Amino acid sequence: MISSNNMNKDKTIIITGGCGFIGTNAAEYYLKKGFKVVVFDNLSRVGSKENLKYLKTKKGIIFVKGDIRNNKQIESTFKKYKPDYVLHLAAQVTMVTSVQKPREDFEINAMGTFNVLEALRKEAPEAALLYTSTNKVYGEMTDLETIEKEKRYEYKNIKGISEERLIDPHGPYGCSKYTGDEYTIDWARIYGLKTVVFRQSGIYGPHQFGIEEQGWLAWFINALLFDKPVTIYGDGKQVRDVLYVDDVLEAYDTALMNINETRGKAFNIGGGLEYSLSIWELFDILEKLSNKKFKYSFGDWRPGDQKAYISDITKAKNNFNWSPKISPKEGVEKLYTWIAENKEAVLKSGVFPKQYPIVK
Repeated sequence: MISSNNMNKDKTIIITGGCGFIGTNAAEYYLKKGFKVVVFDNLSRVGSKENLKYLKTKKGIIFVKGDIRNNKQIESTFKKYKPDYVLHLAAQVTMVTSVQKPREDFEINAMGTFNVLEALRKEAPEAALLYTSTNKVYGEMTDLETIEKEKRYEYKNIKGISEERLIDPHGPYGCSKYTGDEYTIDWARIYGLKTVVFRQSGIYGPHQFGIEEQGWLAWFINALLFDKPVTIYGDGKQVRDVLYVDDVLEAYDTALMNINETRGKAFNIGGGLEYSLSIWELFDILEKLSNKKFKYSFGDWRPGDQKAYISDITKAKNNFNWSPKISPKEGVEKLYTWIAENKEAVLKSGVFPKQYPIVK
């Protein structure tokens, strides 16, 4: 079910983290559907200022500079605009940063989400809210056997990770995101709010300013296009299911428009087994696309890294009839084209540290 413009002409959506890459795409998506779109962002993320410049070219976007750690800012925004729908995308998004700055990670992901939920409860209790969680709530999953193949790892006995999987966060990032995850589910139960959780995997697409710690597909495309060396942490056979942003936006919309069915539930949202890639498989696509070769070296495995993570998306298919449509090859080509056409913005965003290491 996709909402129509006529139905939405008097509807308002607030998007926290709305200048991030998913938020920017979501803002444009809902603007086209006739919504009043309120973008709430503190502009701290690499690329967010460039995305805001883009959004300001779209008539009808309302920008509010604010931080979800400030409960007064988020509550006043909800009170002023009285949203019908909320996409809560604002987050600290890297495992590396969470280990280096665990308090900041907690304050953004756990306390910040609590602030958003309380703003919803106090100022817009009839609105539907979708919280974007992460597959990292499941931890390393070292009990699962994997098979090592030439260019990838595969699960030995299962096709993907379902929502029945034991929650076992590894590292501050997994812990803080799961705190928000559980609060979102419980606020549906205890207060009757219309909230739903997506545990996401490998989202990518235009307006993504990928860095080494997060946004791996965009990061590797950036490095190849700008002739920068990369470090492969581990052996390059790690596998993730990947999901193009257009597909995840359709999932958001369908889940929100069917909130009576989805409220109080968590869904694993990714490309599934069919739409999965290893680093080496991504390299194959990009090297053929660009007619260039990567410059790379190896580093140690990162804490909490999974040899394989693939979402079982059966629950989403059954509950709101959603499945992805854009293949990894097609999606990677789309992202490659966008980055190639926006090189100046990518460079200005600061995706490359000033002292970027050179492989000898």
